[in-house]
Amino acid sequence: MTDSETDELITIGAVARASGLTASALRFYDDCGLLAPDRVDEATGYRYYARAQCEQAVLIRRLRGVGVPLETISGILSGDRRQAEQLLDDHVRELTTRARAAARVAVEVKRTLGARRPTVTLCGAVLAQAIDQVVGAAARDRAIPVLAGVSVEVNPGSVTLTATDRYRLTTRTLVPDRQDGGTWATILEADDLAGLSTWARDIAEISVAHAGDGMVFAGDGIERRCAAIAEIFPDYRAMLADLAPVVTRVMVRRAALLESLEADGDPLVCTIDLRGISVSARSREARRISAATTGPGIDIAFSATTLRPAIADALGPDIMLDISAADRPIVVRSATDGDLTTLVMPTAIPKTLQRQEHS
Repeated sequence: MTDSETDELITIGAVARASGLTASALRFYDDCGLLAPDRVDEATGYRYYARAQCEQAVLIRRLRGVGVPLETISGILSGDRRQAEQLLDDHVRELTTRARAAARVAVEVKRTLGARRPTVTLCGAVLAQAIDQVVGAAARDRAIPVLAGVSVEVNPGSVTLTATDRYRLTTRTLVPDRQDGGTWATILEADDLAGLSTWARDIAEISVAHAGDGMVFAGDGIERRCAAIAEIFPDYRAMLADLAPVVTRVMVRRAALLESLEADGDPLVCTIDLRGISVSARSREARRISAATTGPGIDIAFSATTLRPAIADALGPDIMLDISAADRPIVVRSATDGDLTTLVMPTAIPKTLQRQEHS
């Protein structure tokens, strides 16, 4: 790509700032064909967008925020005005509710303890949802104390929650409503953080402040504290960067896949081919569900206690499975929100459930 060509386009970071989406969400919408960049540099892989695409990105963010399914968003973007208005009618009530909630946002209380604490402000319902999605990936025992915690990282324009028990890793990025202070991070006790979810869900706005011994969450005149774990969290970004290239990709309805996983006995063996997914276990016959797949077929097995929560906690009606090999972690991404990513470790396939390789 020549310098003159790139001058006419804008980077993924610029689109993210203009639209309120994160860069990871924009990459997801490229992968699923909803918002492809105008050009991709063949040498570097950098994505470049036309300035006019910022308007599309803003529209996608607004629709995503009220839970519009992926196929409906595609219809709104590609259809005529009458079709788009018809599709939007089903969501008018939710949009109105969100607009009223935004109008009720109060001025953030400046809390000081000697010096002003670094603070971010988040929607309570969004924070509660993120907590529910992430804490399940933390370890249940304290054999390795840091794995019983949730990493919370605050950077300009983003708040990222991450947890892993070595068999599953879940990370969720949020865009704060407001931010006061620089970059900071801590590791919170997963059990403490889980206890905040019900309280936070019905609060319009929650202030999150960094304290030396943890974090302080405040909203509606109530203050809650979470203790910190004085450990170093695993370098999950390096883990994500080291993932092998995607060989097989699956788009599937989350409810259908979750229903197929309701079986006694481990492991669950997923046979993936161009017809969809077949899930088998020792306790029952295989169940087949339809899915859109690309790449070669593959058999891959999982512990039910690892795979089921990853699928159950995903956002929206559609999920994407990125598979590199039967012995490498798969990536579960939400088709409604590209900011929720989960890694799930597979397990060995028992000889009794093995079959011949795909033709």
